[in-house]
Amino acid sequence: MLSQQKPIRVLVVDDSLVARNMITKGLESYPRIQVVGTAINAVDAKTKIAQLTPDVVTMDVEMPGMNGIDFLKSFLPQHPIPVILVSSLNLRVFDALAVGAVDFVRKPDGTESISSFLRSLYSKILVASCAKIRRETLHRPAPSSAAAAPQVASSGLPSHVLDNVIIGLGASTGGTEATLEVMKRLPADTPGMVIVQHMPVGFTKMYADRLNRLCQMEVREAVNGDEIHRGLALIAPADYQARVVRMGSRYTLACQSGEKVSGHRPSVDVLFSSMATSVKCPMVGIIMTGMGRDGATGLLQMRQAGAYTIGQDQDSCVVYGMPAVAKEIGAVTVQASCENIASVLMTHLKTLK
Repeated sequence: MLSQQKPIRVLVVDDSLVARNMITKGLESYPRIQVVGTAINAVDAKTKIAQLTPDVVTMDVEMPGMNGIDFLKSFLPQHPIPVILVSSLNLRVFDALAVGAVDFVRKPDGTESISSFLRSLYSKILVASCAKIRRETLHRPAPSSAAAAPQVASSGLPSHVLDNVIIGLGASTGGTEATLEVMKRLPADTPGMVIVQHMPVGFTKMYADRLNRLCQMEVREAVNGDEIHRGLALIAPADYQARVVRMGSRYTLACQSGEKVSGHRPSVDVLFSSMATSVKCPMVGIIMTGMGRDGATGLLQMRQAGAYTIGQDQDSCVVYGMPAVAKEIGAVTVQASCENIASVLMTHLKTLK
């Protein structure tokens, strides 16, 4: 999917001279990147984008004057362009993703090396250059607890379904908002869920807290040994592999360090494969937007073990990579948009006896 023909033209936006120089010099060491310019703030960025027509913009979230979020709100609806946020450990990054940013990287703060940061930024720029900016996202306000999802009625499902189904969901680029579109439509008593979202260390707890405010289910970052049960969605913590473990009639989530799988930790493949092996009750696997193939093999294993599997459709994906591979290898029972996946899921659960 990633074109090898021409360099990706990047504009670097940051109010810090040190940060601009570090990012520019670092990105220029990669052969596929051409840094066409820099901007010192959002107002400068508007001018430079018109002059330089970059393919991707990297932007700090917090800048004097107009911040990155206000820039995205005002600029992207008329000029949809992939934006990668370069952010400190800041909750506002999710507001920026909600109004159209494609992805984000954590700004170097001593917890990782600059070279690691640059590798991550480079890989996200490659993905962003292929991303589709969804116009319906650009025209809606960022959700807040004051404007949370409409109240969702009880599922009406019998207890033996609510207590004996496990749902796994995996997503990457574009997934923070796509997963929210699913979760906010689910009733409070939805069967237990485990979610893997590729995300930097430190952000998974903030993401879980955000979903918890906006959704009817309880959502929290998982800790090792958490029991999976109705009404609870567990977010796999960044930098740990998450596996479902059977404990008699109960199921828990093991969150442990380990090697990256399919290039990721946590890996959707690890979660789905563990479900295929360990889960003896009805299960559902959902694979959503993201580059690459993480989760496709695990989802196929789930389907072969009897699971009902859902893939996000191409039109609603920011990056139709993971769901595309899953569909190609026969892992997907049905495809649906992120807005319709919750309905497809609940319809399926009502068929269970």
